Amino acid sequence: MSEEKNGGLSRREFMKAAGVTAAGLMVGAVAKSPVYAVAPARVIGANDRIKIGYVGVGGMGSGHLGHVREYAAEQNVAAVAVCDVWDKRRLAAAAAVELPESKAYKDYRKLLEDKDVDAVMIATPEHWHARIAIDAMEQGKHVYIEKPMCRTLQEVEQLLATQKKTGCVVQVGSQGCSDAKWRTAGEQIRAGKIGRVVLSQGSYCRNNPNGEWNYPIDPEADPTKNLDWNMWLGPAKKVPWNPRHYFQWRKYTNYSAGILSDLFPHRLHPLMIACGEQYPVQVTCIGSILGNDDRDVADNTQVLVKFADGSHMLLVGSTVNEQGVPDMIRGTKATIYFGGGKVEIRPERPFSDEIDPEDVPVIGPGESVQEHEKNWFHCIRTGERPNCHIELAAKVQTIVTLAEKSWLENKTMNFDPATRKIV
Repeated sequence: MSEEKNGGLSRREFMKAAGVTAAGLMVGAVAKSPVYAVAPARVIGANDRIKIGYVGVGGMGSGHLGHVREYAAEQNVAAVAVCDVWDKRRLAAAAAVELPESKAYKDYRKLLEDKDVDAVMIATPEHWHARIAIDAMEQGKHVYIEKPMCRTLQEVEQLLATQKKTGCVVQVGSQGCSDAKWRTAGEQIRAGKIGRVVLSQGSYCRNNPNGEWNYPIDPEADPTKNLDWNMWLGPAKKVPWNPRHYFQWRKYTNYSAGILSDLFPHRLHPLMIACGEQYPVQVTCIGSILGNDDRDVADNTQVLVKFADGSHMLLVGSTVNEQGVPDMIRGTKATIYFGGGKVEIRPERPFSDEIDPEDVPVIGPGESVQEHEKNWFHCIRTGERPNCHIELAAKVQTIVTLAEKSWLENKTMNFDPATRKIV
């Protein structure tokens, strides 16, 4: 792999200096926080209002906050608290939903102690996802957590154990899971319409001439006056204030896996819903950094996954070319294509006498963040399993984490689903 530079250091030197070796990415513990007496999940009746606290109100978080204003009455939900380490964002968010400054917290732990909050929506950088979600569940609060669910395999296990212990409803923010076409495809597969699954594929490709995730830097952000930089860093390596790290954090392995963690979950979760939820047995990832800025995550990457049933999954990702591969599920007898509000089944030539071509209409919503949020509200009230439930997200996160480790170490990663360990 090439030695791309980060602040004068090669990527390997940077990783070593940061204490974020590939092994560290796999086994690093979540950040420390107060020990809470574990509370049971908040029971909310069909006619009760769900009172939501928002942790992280930057781009995605403020989007979620805006949605609640759209359907507050329809869904019987309310924003009752917000949290952000930057005063400008937290105060603007509070004003947007007409909350007093006392309900605009700088420390997420204070928001979790707020008895008015029934559930939390977490839209922080990735390195904070697990710690906040675990603390929220231990306070009995239901959780909507943006993808990726977390960063490490250890965090996967901690999240699973906490959800099981508390019974809180956890929805991971991969909104494609609320698109009805994937479940329609899954019904056809389980009905034997394509034979055994051979290879599923999907992609997430963009081409930004300015470099993906190079968001504008606001000069008003000042850690000496209005921003808690140490709190933002949290479990990540402590480094001096760096506005690029704060505003463009998806470019750096301290906080994100880039395409692997930001974009691929949008394909991994839905493909698993259709093909069957499995842990991987083998993951291989290749990647390159082709841009000219200081990122240390790949901007061109491909992942190949093998499952215990012998099926494979291919993911193609780029932020320097927007030509992807079509969503497709290949079977031994037929192939599934998607388009025009239908699931298309096309038989393989040797099975054309056995399998009829078929266009299966998709009944239900398409991909929508709002529909995904509403599914979470519904499940909080009913106890049903959400569309992107934690067991599905755990399998996807395992692939993401193994893929990152594969790229960083230039190795194929073998995984034992029974022990959930690298072998």
